[in-house]
Amino acid sequence: MRPARVVMLIGILAGAFPSAALAQYESLENPGSVSAVQERLYRMNHELDLGVGVLPLDAFYKGLAVQVGYTYHFTDSFAWQIARGTYSYSVDTGLREQLERDFGVDPTVFEEVEWMAGSDLVWSPFYGKLAVMNQRVVHFAAFLSLGGTVLKMNVGFRPGIAVGAGLRVFQNKWVSFRLDGVDNVVIADGPRVLHVPTLFLSTALNFGATE
Repeated sequence: MRPARVVMLIGILAGAFPSAALAQYESLENPGSVSAVQERLYRMNHELDLGVGVLPLDAFYKGLAVQVGYTYHFTDSFAWQIARGTYSYSVDTGLREQLERDFGVDPTVFEEVEWMAGSDLVWSPFYGKLAVMNQRVVHFAAFLSLGGTVLKMNVGFRPGIAVGAGLRVFQNKWVSFRLDGVDNVVIADGPRVLHVPTLFLSTALNFGATE
């Protein structure tokens, strides 16, 4: 072999060894993308919730409400709120009296919710935990809901579609607290659509969970 080719071969090998060593070092330092997902600490099974809330939107009255519901959780992500019932107590804002006094409006044209009953499918795609003041870890879950509602108004019954979202904070495996916001889209007379939003804060009791 000619001396020039020997020198060239030695140079190639000398350059290859550091490259191989560097590649091996980088593979050890960056072994790849690894995602560590922890299991949920709290799981739901049979849920019974009792809450208080408001019907805040109507300009003529505000509803002070109580609600009770039962939910069965099939998995960590999917549940069926089999039944929920709501009773609403109306508080007049004073606008109704002003319209009756100044314009002689018939009070029966104002629709008020007396009670509601419904059922929903619930999807909980988000679960996480937060450190509070580096002293306590709070576990929470966020969820969406879609279902149907029957509303008893002061003018009769109305069907509606319930679209909602909420947040759950766990106290322990038996007790959690829920914040639910739901828009009940009510099919009224003719083409008119009535929105009846509700906002509830509830205490939920969990039965039958294995963890």
